[in-house]
Amino acid sequence: MMRAARLGDDIDDFCVKCKRIMNHAVVSILNDGPAKVRCRTCYSDHDYRHEQAPPPKVDSRKAALFNQVLENVTGSPAPALAGGAAAADGDAPAEAVAAESTPAKGRKKTKS
Repeated sequence: MMRAARLGDDIDDFCVKCKRIMNHAVVSILNDGPAKVRCRTCYSDHDYRHEQAPPPKVDSRKAALFNQVLENVTGSPAPALAGGAAAADGDAPAEAVAAESTPAKGRKKTKS
């Protein structure tokens, strides 16, 4: 049976600054459990996260635009190409493969 956490105890938690699970020290306690912890690597204080990383910040508009472009190029819906399995099997149209392998001609470089 585990004992209740005490101030100063070592505990593993996800550090929001280091972006990894690191050693932390318990800084405050609430209801016999750690409430705030301090990373022993970067010394940042944050709420105890139970070793869980925050959800990723994905821009849904970028993902939708990417899927639309991918569908226009390959002619098939984007979910069918998950992980690149369909392209590896040779299901991609020849025009899409040729367009990817040859550089664009006729474009002039402009100075910014």
